[in-house]
Amino acid sequence: MGGGDRSTRSGGGGGGHGKRQGSATAAVPKGCLAVKVGHQGEEQQRFVVPVMYFNHPRFMQLLKEAEEEYGFDQKGTITIPCHVEQFRHVQCMIDRENSFRRHHHHHVGCFRVSF
Repeated sequence: MGGGDRSTRSGGGGGGHGKRQGSATAAVPKGCLAVKVGHQGEEQQRFVVPVMYFNHPRFMQLLKEAEEEYGFDQKGTITIPCHVEQFRHVQCMIDRENSFRRHHHHHVGCFRVSF
């Protein structure tokens, strides 16, 4: 897999995992879920994310914020009440961690650079 953004906002163009989709009701690829992201007063954007995100501690914190804001009775797509840029930052961090784990698991002798 390439280094592109695998979980993107829907808005137009082709279908499939990590690609923009035609409408808000576009099909979601297997192994993914759609979420809406946007803080109060901000236009909400639709993202398609891998279900593995839902077990990540950073993503679980966003879900907790959604629960506190909207409760468990959300109908339809889950709405996450954070700024879109904050959501993208969390996505990037999760993707980097997962990329390292996949890379580290498959290559003996590799190392991780500390920041």
